[in-house]
Amino acid sequence: MILKLTKENIAEVMNAAIAVLEKGGIVAYPTESFYGLGVKYDIEPALKRLYEIKQRPKEKAMPLIIGSVEQLPLLTDYISDSAKELMAKFWPGPLTVLFNARGGLSGYITSGNKTAVRIPGESFALELAKAAGFPITATSANISGMPPAACASTVTDYFADAVDLIIDGGGTKGGLPSTIIDSTGSAPRILRRGAVDADSL
Repeated sequence: MILKLTKENIAEVMNAAIAVLEKGGIVAYPTESFYGLGVKYDIEPALKRLYEIKQRPKEKAMPLIIGSVEQLPLLTDYISDSAKELMAKFWPGPLTVLFNARGGLSGYITSGNKTAVRIPGESFALELAKAAGFPITATSANISGMPPAACASTVTDYFADAVDLIIDGGGTKGGLPSTIIDSTGSAPRILRRGAVDADSL
C-alpha cells in the first residue's frame, strides 16, 4: 500500500503507519535525508523479516529512532553525562549515539551489547517517532550495498510488495548520513563521520 503524504492528511497517514507498525508490519517513510524502513523495535518476526528483505549482514545491527529522550529507558539503563551533553546539543538531528543496550533487546537491534539511537531532525520521521511513542528502526530503504532511496518509487523498485506501507512524501534531500558516536566508554568516540562535523562535537 502506498499513501501520498500531504499537509492535509498527515494525521491520517501517521495513524495508518502506527497501526501497521503495531501489527508487526514494515513501513517505508521519508526522513530528513533519505527514506527509511521502520518496524516496531520489540517485534522479533518483523525485525527478522526486515533483515531478510534488505539482505542485511546479520552482524550489522539496525539503528533506531525515538521521539523523545523519555523513550531511552526502553533501550538502555544508563546514560553518561557526556551522552546527555551530546543529546542536548544535537538532538533532534543527525547524530546517532551508541548506548549500552538494556537486557532483553533483540539481537537485530544490538551489536556487542550496544544499541544505536537518535532523535531525527525535522521530518515525517520525527513526527512519526513522536506519535508512536516507541522506538522504530531507521535503516535505509535499500538492498544492502545499493544506494539509499530518495523517493518512494525507488523504494518500490527495491522491494515491490515486501513493504507493507510506503509513505510517499516526495523526494528527500539526501546528503551525508548521521554521525555515529559511541558513548559507552570513558570518553565519546566517533565511529562514523557524517552530517555533524567532528569539530563541533
